[in-house]
Amino acid sequence: MRVPRILTRQPLANDSSLSLEPEPSHHLSQVLRLKVGDTLILFNGNGQEYAAAITQLSRKGVRVDIGQLLRDEASPPLEINLIIGISRGERMEFALQKAVELGVTGIQPVFTKRCMVKLDGQRLPRRLAHWQKILVSACEQSGRNTIPGLASPAPLAEVLQHDWKGLRLVLDHRGQLTLPELPRPDQTVNLLIGPEGGLSLDERNLAGSQNFIGIKLGPRVLRSETAPLAAIAAIQVLWGDFKV
Repeated sequence: MRVPRILTRQPLANDSSLSLEPEPSHHLSQVLRLKVGDTLILFNGNGQEYAAAITQLSRKGVRVDIGQLLRDEASPPLEINLIIGISRGERMEFALQKAVELGVTGIQPVFTKRCMVKLDGQRLPRRLAHWQKILVSACEQSGRNTIPGLASPAPLAEVLQHDWKGLRLVLDHRGQLTLPELPRPDQTVNLLIGPEGGLSLDERNLAGSQNFIGIKLGPRVLRSETAPLAAIAAIQVLWGDFKV
């Protein structure tokens, strides 16, 4: 059985102990059915992970002893910020999950002209919290110790006004350039991808006015949940940590 990796928001240090929060406690005791003495790996998002063992199980929660530092995650050679048009339901969730597994540094969801999702009132904080759980779960599964930043959704025009440091790209199957034709970025790539139906002409032109370069990924038109994964993987192969 694979040793579970669990996120805690508490400080971690070897030869210490702590009581886990309700959500990870429930997952360990009720979902995974672990017992006293079973081992796990803890991380808290600061890049480090520690060995741990369960010492107490009760209705009040799970208590663990923390052992040695197992790994201190190095900073990535390339930071990738994904600016993604909000798609419906599972498409968006799939894209976020796989983007985390592929190593994105930050995620900025955006509302676009062809966005089919309405997030008003209390729906926005609930959806943002749901997406955050997807990011955490993807980190637990993939072995990442640092959780990508997740910004609150905002209109594309507003987001494009940000000071995006580094190379700025917008995925566009009508583009003339491919990734290998671009100069190697120094440290950061900012990747803009639209929702179902893509970005409108006005939005593509607006992105171009903010120095986002249109790039294509071969001759095919990719679905909204496939496009970010293909682009991120290609970027990692060319310039990122797939070469490590």
